[in-house]
Amino acid sequence: MALSNRDRARLSLGIQAAIFAGIVVVLIIIIDWTAVQRSFFNLEPVMAMFPEVITVGLWNTVRYTFFGFLFGLIGGTVLALMRIASFPVYRWFATLYIEFFRGIPAILVFIALGFGASLAFGLNLSTLQTASTALAIVGAAYIAETIRAGLQAVPKGQMEAARALGMPAWRAMLTIQIPQAFRIVLPPLTNEAILLTKDSSLIFVVGMAGSAAELTKMGRDGITMYQAGMTPLVVAGVCYLLITVPLSILARRMEERSPTNSSRRRHKKKATASPVSSGVA
Repeated sequence: MALSNRDRARLSLGIQAAIFAGIVVVLIIIIDWTAVQRSFFNLEPVMAMFPEVITVGLWNTVRYTFFGFLFGLIGGTVLALMRIASFPVYRWFATLYIEFFRGIPAILVFIALGFGASLAFGLNLSTLQTASTALAIVGAAYIAETIRAGLQAVPKGQMEAARALGMPAWRAMLTIQIPQAFRIVLPPLTNEAILLTKDSSLIFVVGMAGSAAELTKMGRDGITMYQAGMTPLVVAGVCYLLITVPLSILARRMEERSPTNSSRRRHKKKATASPVSSGVA
């Protein structure tokens, strides 16, 4: 007897579930859970990390990310406007900047600011200044492309209508195009904030005082200090999740409420209602 498509799908799902359950059972049997607990969840020795891992490590990570994202957003907006400007020199400069800093590892920027700035220019930057500036430089390149896409997604007819009413180009850009573009790109901008949060860990390459340590630095130091295996890094990872998970949820919520998704939902409702209306008629 031939199976229907629905029966085949159910059979396939059942086989996949059985295979997955079998793998889980095998892992439970062969893994040395005592060694796992001792290496990754040995909490008693690392209790000494608290509350400094929150009040120092987490706080510094949030500070570095906040200022890096803030200045990166400002720089990215300027670069996005230069990228779509009619003056070719602006476009060339913005394109060169974006391609360069998107093409090199972010760690090179941290090293250049941490060591090169003092050697080349005699600048003695603090850890906050180094981390925030490096994150802003790298973040601006990525944010610029995100904002540029948002600016180009705004219907051109709105700008043309504003200009036809006598509104100057700069005012139409500030009051019509940029606000709508930011509404469109809020979800991807939130994802950029998550990436900058993780990139803030690169500040460890330039060294820092204990009061300026971020989560990764405290996790690395905890491995040698508390002799608790990888548990200090697990603690640092959980602290990162306290930042990134709420931002991920926020990004999904904003994406669901974005103008594009709202328009799709309206079209879907109309498409669903049309056959019903036709049937009633």
